[in-house]
Amino acid sequence: MRGIATKISGLAPLFVLFIAGAVSSFEDIEKLRIWPLPAEVSHGGRRMYLSEDFKLVTEGSKYEDPSGILKEGFDRMLAVVRLSHVVSGHRNSSSSGGSALLEGLHVIISSSTDELEYGADESYKLVVASREKPYAQLEAKSVYGALHGLQTFSQLCHFNMKKKVIEILMTPWNITDQPRFSYRGLLIDTSRHYLPLPVMKNVIDSMTYTKLNVLHWHIVDTQSFPLEIPSYPKLWNGAYSPTQRYTFEDAAEIVNYAGRRGIHVLAEIDVPGHALSWGKGYPSLWPSKNCQEPLDVSSDFTFKVIDGILSDFSKIFKFKFIHLGGDEVNTTCWSTTPRISKWLKKHRKTEAEAYEYFVLRAQKIALSHGYEIINWEETFNNFGNKLNPKTVVHNWLGTGVVGRVTAAGLRCIMSNQDKWYLDHIDTPWQMFYANEPFEMIKDEKRQSLVLGGEVCMWGEHIDASDIQQTIWPRAAAAAERLWTPYTKLAENPDKVTTRLAHFRCLLNERGVAAAPLVGGGRVAPFEPGSCLAQ
Repeated sequence: MRGIATKISGLAPLFVLFIAGAVSSFEDIEKLRIWPLPAEVSHGGRRMYLSEDFKLVTEGSKYEDPSGILKEGFDRMLAVVRLSHVVSGHRNSSSSGGSALLEGLHVIISSSTDELEYGADESYKLVVASREKPYAQLEAKSVYGALHGLQTFSQLCHFNMKKKVIEILMTPWNITDQPRFSYRGLLIDTSRHYLPLPVMKNVIDSMTYTKLNVLHWHIVDTQSFPLEIPSYPKLWNGAYSPTQRYTFEDAAEIVNYAGRRGIHVLAEIDVPGHALSWGKGYPSLWPSKNCQEPLDVSSDFTFKVIDGILSDFSKIFKFKFIHLGGDEVNTTCWSTTPRISKWLKKHRKTEAEAYEYFVLRAQKIALSHGYEIINWEETFNNFGNKLNPKTVVHNWLGTGVVGRVTAAGLRCIMSNQDKWYLDHIDTPWQMFYANEPFEMIKDEKRQSLVLGGEVCMWGEHIDASDIQQTIWPRAAAAAERLWTPYTKLAENPDKVTTRLAHFRCLLNERGVAAAPLVGGGRVAPFEPGSCLAQ
């Protein structure tokens, strides 16, 4: 299918899309080598080279880049495009062998703010016109949409080994893009194994390549409490060792590092279960010395500590949501500890009612600090009609939960363990790709309550040595499901194998230890051969 020369709506008059072919089949899509697949793409058949001094131009943009977010993003884009090769570059069109020279990227952003708000516009338009136009153009409503556009632009660029230059094939390009879901998450777990700060930053960098936008930081759990809490400084006595800790400033640095890349950080404290480590510093949080979790429901001190943690969190974790866990609560310690059993009788509560009381009281504390709440699905399964209306239910256990949650009028995030748990290394990437958040939900109003989804990298068998190859490339398969329009997704995941294999090799080239596609997760290469064949 061919189109005549067309002016791109909303772009400066200088930029015109010349004759280009529209992408019309999965065979065409597989040749694009872009991941995740944009909403709308057309391209031609020409070649361009990047100038040696390829530059960023922002004339006409309302965004003045006061904190350098756009410039840093542009520099990172050039770095991953060059892949540490020595680039000869081109200074003029005559030295490019007759192919057009691209001198720079013109970025126009219509919003002047760089405040990272959940649900903000992440769309962008990217035009690489062809030899007649020396500048590509990227248009976005927000700087974070522009960062997504830079990631896409980076995938159009290739290092030509013979000429030692950066080239863009199949010009002219016209890409219009936006995410399907506003919440596209990855969970990491720093309780089961400590993850050093450089490792966490590497994970954040790799998330940007697939346009994931929420880092769910499962900070503490039964095994360890590695984070400094200024209000209750003995809590991090529950760390594995004095060196396997995060200072409060470390946490602020992670939030800042992620935020400058357009990624929200969702902090989680899992209560009342999964909290044995809290009592290492404050033993009175345990029901008893011999029965150490869940947290003591009968003590006001328990809720003062939660209030102190969330008060401290509110100073650095600026995402609108906080995750309060609420899963896998075994309440036996409450009934077998005499003083708590006495409290239950006094307040005429069963263990189940005490569990409900604890979750709802913790929710009120979070709301008082300006947060909306995310809870694991057990809270909904047990007392869904009592949850605060601002609750987001996080599905992980079973099928059909998303449908029941949205039917009840609550919002939902999907992370069903049979499809989107990365620690299940026998789950192949095809299952990650095929997992559909809207499955069995046809009503548009209920669909609007599904914020998106999240792949979960639980840390029982994961540490700095193997986290990246366990995350990638399977998380990328889920990322396309969460970004790309439903009508553009492949019904058969095997149809995208070639494109995903190319992207996996690209991750390797960028220093991300993404595992081969063949097999489940975290598999070794089967035999010698090309990266593309693994």
